[in-house]
Amino acid sequence: MKKIYQVFLSVLSGVLLTVSWPAGGFPLFLLVALVPLLIIEYYHFSERKINHAFGIFGYAFLSFFIWNLFTTWWIYNSTLVGVIFALLFNTLFLSTIFTLFHITHRLFSRQWVGYLGLILYWTAFEFHHLDWDLSWPWLNLGNGFASYPQWVQWYEYTGALGGSLWILLVNICIFLLYRQWFVQKKCSLLLAGYSLGTLLLAMVPMIFSVIRYNSYTEVQKPVNVLVVQPNINPYTEQYDFPPQEITRRLLQLAATKTDSSVQFIVTPESAIQEYIWENYMNQSKSFDSIRTFLRKFPNTKMVVGLSSRKVFLPGEPPTHTARKFRDADEYYDAYNTAALIDTSVGLQTHHKSKLTPGVEMMPFAKYLTFMESFAIDLGGTVGSLGTDPLQIPFRVGELSIAPIICYESVYGEYVASFVRNGAELIFVITNDGWWGNTPGHRQHLTFSSLRAIETRRSIARSANTGISAFVNQRGDITQATPYWTPAVIKQQINANDTITFYVRYGDFIGRACYYISGILLVLVAAFSITQKRRLKELR
Repeated sequence: MKKIYQVFLSVLSGVLLTVSWPAGGFPLFLLVALVPLLIIEYYHFSERKINHAFGIFGYAFLSFFIWNLFTTWWIYNSTLVGVIFALLFNTLFLSTIFTLFHITHRLFSRQWVGYLGLILYWTAFEFHHLDWDLSWPWLNLGNGFASYPQWVQWYEYTGALGGSLWILLVNICIFLLYRQWFVQKKCSLLLAGYSLGTLLLAMVPMIFSVIRYNSYTEVQKPVNVLVVQPNINPYTEQYDFPPQEITRRLLQLAATKTDSSVQFIVTPESAIQEYIWENYMNQSKSFDSIRTFLRKFPNTKMVVGLSSRKVFLPGEPPTHTARKFRDADEYYDAYNTAALIDTSVGLQTHHKSKLTPGVEMMPFAKYLTFMESFAIDLGGTVGSLGTDPLQIPFRVGELSIAPIICYESVYGEYVASFVRNGAELIFVITNDGWWGNTPGHRQHLTFSSLRAIETRRSIARSANTGISAFVNQRGDITQATPYWTPAVIKQQINANDTITFYVRYGDFIGRACYYISGILLVLVAAFSITQKRRLKELR
């Protein structure tokens, strides 16, 4: 196969992956997006005497670079360094996974081992990508169906990683069909049966999903929620205006639709711009203003986002993210925080624990403490933030609520951990204004649909600069605000205490692939060493 054809097929895979992606793409292209790249790989496998084992890497890199570039270029709006790292590292990781699959394919006489390796390695990587310091699971394949929740209702059993595995399996089956029909030119009843099997593999999960979507009925446990979208420009207003002015504008907007029936007011990440010391939270002027507002509505609670700090008391061991005061032998931690406020002096807080690499945390800072000063400044506190070891919901009477801050909404098992701990509703608070009017904030919104399906929890989402929305337990966006517009929306949403299979068992598919792929890698290493020894003996 000429190199120009290989380059064309590589570009085609990248384009198909791109046009599949939310919010404007059509996800069925994902079911064939890897087929062109698999055709290249099969050529390198068939002609392995003239093709180096790592020759596939460059073609994979081109495909995945195109995909990463045209789906996440919007990171550039906040940080040039961030977009370069995200593009290069994610492309490098995926290309390495595909190359590892090719090496496995070359080593084993039974070809199915190679294709099994692709499924195991890729799914294991996506699972690992959810929980390490370079975590960037935005392009995990299962996320590609986020704009079409009616097709992936089965995520309540498998989570989004189940979608990734399904996409990989369908791509491999379609490629094998292509190979039988057009390369080996075989035609038989067995092949016809195989074709039917591939069609069923692609269609049955979606048919089941549509049936589940149309038959799902929410238990009626209504909660009245009001969502505020203040639309404060993070570049020109949020960190330049006096904190009290930001709070005044927020409350003024909330007052337009708040009445005695509203049980919760949800405001965005960074809604309060006053830096608040958690040791003295009740001395905050912003909290005083909010409590004064809430006294008019004594049954209403407000969830707000803020930056907070906590001083470590004498004898309390500092964390690895702790910072030292310049003028005292004391330490403190900084947090991205969600707080639940009412008219009492009591407060419930949650510290964001899935931090954005390079912005809210320096990767591997525990071991590379000198790198802390290189954290990207997007306003607020710079350097690695502190986190919570446990995911504890806010408790209001008999109702529990999961407070999810921004990037945390991308992580299915993390959100599910709040639900396992009793959460019956999910409140997502975010500030997507950093990305401008790009696909970034629209993609982020659609991921809430996946979390709703996985947990069967209704979601109220407040975004500083849009899009704020309500999402029902089927993943439908039932009410959404315009982008870049001050807005208030109100809706009655249903709480739910049912535990889904996914909530109970989490990313069991990713965990299984992670361990099985480890065993396969040991076999690959052993086979590789054995093969090299045999070649030496023959020489």
